[in-house]
Amino acid sequence: MHDYLLYAIITLLLSTLFSMGGAGAGVALIPILSFLGLDFNVAKAVGLFARASTTITSSIMNIKRKAVEYKFVFLIAVTMLIFALIGAYSSSFIDESLVKFLFMLLLFYSASMMMFGKKKALFHTESKYILFVVGSGVGFVTGLLGVGGGNILIPLLALLGYAPKKVAVAVSFVVPFSALGSFFTYATYITLDWVLLLVVALSAIVGGYIGNYLMHFKLQQSHIKKLMAGILYLLALKLLWHFII
Repeated sequence: MHDYLLYAIITLLLSTLFSMGGAGAGVALIPILSFLGLDFNVAKAVGLFARASTTITSSIMNIKRKAVEYKFVFLIAVTMLIFALIGAYSSSFIDESLVKFLFMLLLFYSASMMMFGKKKALFHTESKYILFVVGSGVGFVTGLLGVGGGNILIPLLALLGYAPKKVAVAVSFVVPFSALGSFFTYATYITLDWVLLLVVALSAIVGGYIGNYLMHFKLQQSHIKKLMAGILYLLALKLLWHFII
């Protein structure tokens, strides 16, 4: 019971902070749950379930508002779903130390994009082949590492020249597919604590609502993102320390 309360508080705080910065908290939640003693694959499954729970609502709202450009998101959604399943299944065969090392690199990448990332596009493209490569690559990585994919997909699509609003809607639409697909794949070969899943998912949803509410107080996004980046850098350094010693 005490563990559930601890996980709920941590999830609530992280979800509140990261939703204020417009990102998912799974990339921070997964290593923290692992540091607290959860099996790494279980931590990934919990993070995926929480991420899916917090993004399904926004995805449905975007569909109702007819804000989803299906021609744009369809290819990304399909490729991400397929390759997320492959990535999640591959995780059962790949050495856990290698997966954790890749996760550490993801933490450094995500933190650096939050701290130093620029919104200026490198070039503009409408190529379906590029979207196929992006969807496939991001899908496999997110399935393997157990993250929703928004932290990777958003900066990539921005660099390809897509409008921020279009990217935000697209990501909110595709993330639930890849997250749920990966989660159910993990569920086929690991033992899950469904009470823990419920506790974390509810905490993530509440934290997301609180974070969205606090955003209306015109808090400095740059300061929030720097705080988020600082947390991710610390988690990445802790993982790096484990590899060093």
